[in-house]
Amino acid sequence: MAALVIASLLSSTAYAQSVDLSQWSPEYIRSIAGTEEFDTAGHCASVVPLDYEGRLTYWWTGPTEASPQIEHQINEEFWAAWAETYPNIETDAQNIDYNQLLDRLRTTLLGNAGPMVVRLQILGGVEFASKGYFQELAPEDIGYPTADFWPGAMKSVTWQGTTYGVPTNNETMALIWNADIFERAGLDPESPPATWDDLVAYSKQIHDELGISGYGLVARQNAGNTPFRFMPQLWAYGGGALDEAEENPTYETVQLNSEGAVAALQAAYDMYVRDKSVPTSALTNTQNENQAPFIAGQLAMMIAHPSEYAKMVDLAGLATGADKEIADTVVENMRYGLIPEGPERRAVVFGGSNMHFVQPDYVEGGFDEQAAKAFACFWNSPEWSTKLAWTGSNPGNLAGFKTQWMKERLDTIKFLDVTTSMLPSGIPFPVIPEATEIMNIIVPDMLQNALTERMSVEEAAADAAAKVESLLGGGL
Repeated sequence: MAALVIASLLSSTAYAQSVDLSQWSPEYIRSIAGTEEFDTAGHCASVVPLDYEGRLTYWWTGPTEASPQIEHQINEEFWAAWAETYPNIETDAQNIDYNQLLDRLRTTLLGNAGPMVVRLQILGGVEFASKGYFQELAPEDIGYPTADFWPGAMKSVTWQGTTYGVPTNNETMALIWNADIFERAGLDPESPPATWDDLVAYSKQIHDELGISGYGLVARQNAGNTPFRFMPQLWAYGGGALDEAEENPTYETVQLNSEGAVAALQAAYDMYVRDKSVPTSALTNTQNENQAPFIAGQLAMMIAHPSEYAKMVDLAGLATGADKEIADTVVENMRYGLIPEGPERRAVVFGGSNMHFVQPDYVEGGFDEQAAKAFACFWNSPEWSTKLAWTGSNPGNLAGFKTQWMKERLDTIKFLDVTTSMLPSGIPFPVIPEATEIMNIIVPDMLQNALTERMSVEEAAADAAAKVESLLGGGL
């Protein structure tokens, strides 16, 4: 058994090394898609024999009524393939609503009634790992080398030097712009702003020339959309909440009042207060509120997922009369590009989900290690890591980018290659239990304080930094 696992790991290492992250670009992604075939059952048999008899309990957020039909189809195909591959593992899988999963897991763990395996949003796990609920778990434990997973993703499953999960899928966003608006405003319609300073200038030029909003700034309080769009700007200028943008973060230094953070906040202030080139409703907007003005040709740029194109196609299909003509023009002129660079880096929030093993003491009925490993190997294989991320994400396992299914996705999901090319620039939020409060409360409050001029830019940054230090107990 050990020899088989070692041989499998060597094979996995070979295909990991053939994915050259230094070349990562839309062209490179397309060049490797469909170049290799993988035997999922054969590989997982080297981790756990296919005739193993056991039981598994699993919680995750899967397709909902709002999900595209293809997600439901792939979900059904996965469970059928799993049952065929490991027919003797009795499986109880519960698809739990995204907004209920964390609370339900908290409650059941307190009663020692948790599942064996759970998949959570990318930073959902740190809370439970920090409290001792999750087992140590690395890709090698389920037959894959850590080199096959994004460094940013591995940061998100590392707590105090220990790895406690496997990244199942990862996604990043891109800059979207309307080429028609660019041209009418005197800008190159096929060239997005290269830097954040350019974006500020473009936004002003569009507003001055056409009287519409240049950039869809999002600054709503207690809303995840806000940090997902502001933190890339803050990181690009060299700032951070802590030191999460560094290669080996320690999360011991608050950087919300750093020179880079202040520069990013100043840029947002310049667009909102000085230039008035972003929606006045930015203080209460999420990304959803950017959709209507964009499809109406009243907003030139925004940050979003590849799925935004499909949303605009849907909205155009619902439009009538003159609105229909405008909407069709917007869809025709919709472009995707890399999020702008800053003085320090190009950055984007690294999103996705991770799979975790629950400590045996907190699992109802006990923990079946072999069943859990078989399942984790199967789900995180190049095949299913790709298929299960079909419409809105990307395989956590880098080898998935070389499969025929990745090629099919690239051929059918418009702009997927652009958003995927942002993955090397991905930065996860600080991997600490307090990350949600920092990102969803403190960072939006900092923006609000500056944009409403309740505080100067420098005062707002200092106030936010002080709140983080207080939240973390002043031990930094």
